[in-house]
Amino acid sequence: MQHPAVPELAHTTTRPIHWLATAAALAAVVAGSAVLQPDPATAAQTGPGTHSRAAAGATAPVPAPDPADVTFPIACGPVEPVVKKKASGDLDGDGRPETVAVVHCEAGSGTPPDGIYVITRPKTGKPRVVATLVDPKDRQNATALTLRDGAVTTTLLGYSAPDVPRCCPDQKDKAKWQWKDGTFKRTTPAGARSV
Repeated sequence: MQHPAVPELAHTTTRPIHWLATAAALAAVVAGSAVLQPDPATAAQTGPGTHSRAAAGATAPVPAPDPADVTFPIACGPVEPVVKKKASGDLDGDGRPETVAVVHCEAGSGTPPDGIYVITRPKTGKPRVVATLVDPKDRQNATALTLRDGAVTTTLLGYSAPDVPRCCPDQKDKAKWQWKDGTFKRTTPAGARSV
């Protein structure tokens, strides 16, 4: 049997005191993290015109409309519409958030087309759909959805012809809408490219 060149060091064998010291150190870290919590996050997405409202002493922020509280203008027959993606932010600069929802009919297979809807919460009453950015009749699917600086941006997948299988879109298009002159205008022109 070969003996090690270095004699066995005291720190290489564990004793009950080592476990007790480890437990005490862990308890101190947990107790310290419970006492030293960061302030709650208060970040909110801003859009055009929201800075002046905040400086004027705005009260508590209004919650964004919940897509679950809305009936979407999509015909799904016996199945229910499904919210695939959603994002919220102030799109029209009124200081109140809107929600943009990508919705399609629930399907067991295949790729049902998406509709993209803008939802607002009036000062009184239930949230409601105020704009349709993409109609399901357009036979497109949204792969991404972002709201930034008062604009809605998405990537749309579509089909160049009716005989293209619905599993395999062959066109890809970037789309962007902004609130201008009382309506949502598409600022990135349609121009589908082959995938």
